[in-house]
Amino acid sequence: MSTPPALTRTPFWFLRHGETDWNAQGLSQGRTDIPLNQVGEMQAARAARTLREAGLATIVASPLVRARHTAEAVAEVTGLPVLLDPDLAEVNFGEQEGQPMGDWYDDWIAGHYTPPGAETFAALAERAVRGVNRALTHPGPVLVVAHGALFRALRLALGHEPNVRTPNALPIHLTPPEDGGTAWGIAPAVLAD
Repeated sequence: MSTPPALTRTPFWFLRHGETDWNAQGLSQGRTDIPLNQVGEMQAARAARTLREAGLATIVASPLVRARHTAEAVAEVTGLPVLLDPDLAEVNFGEQEGQPMGDWYDDWIAGHYTPPGAETFAALAERAVRGVNRALTHPGPVLVVAHGALFRALRLALGHEPNVRTPNALPIHLTPPEDGGTAWGIAPAVLAD
């Protein structure tokens, strides 16, 4: 597994989109543009309430509808516009889109297998870091609203084990390592009522 480019050492918030029907069914979504379901809409609203007092200055999101609508829920309570960046879109899973998550996923992250028509994990990691670094050129604190596989790639760049599932619509505050360390701080927010 190759190491992605370095992230700009600036704290930021990350938010995975709310739940979709395909999330609930355990299906690979990738670039298939699946909307939030009713649970996902409620999750997005709760995440927005949680982030209302975070002092956000910029929201940058994936253009896919599930992430964009989650970002728009935060924008509604903060009064901020939502900037879209195609580099924050979910990975292209090729022929695996719409299929159950399977045994191939570990091999994909390790770089041993890529489904036909899919993006490699290394390419995703490079694209994810590029998108976040571009987001961090805006005034902060910045909120990045994107996807689960994309966050796995970011976890690698953050100095953590990448193959960890990120819950839907849980704001996560990321802080650069201190004193020359390599692992960023990953702090999930306590969700608002």
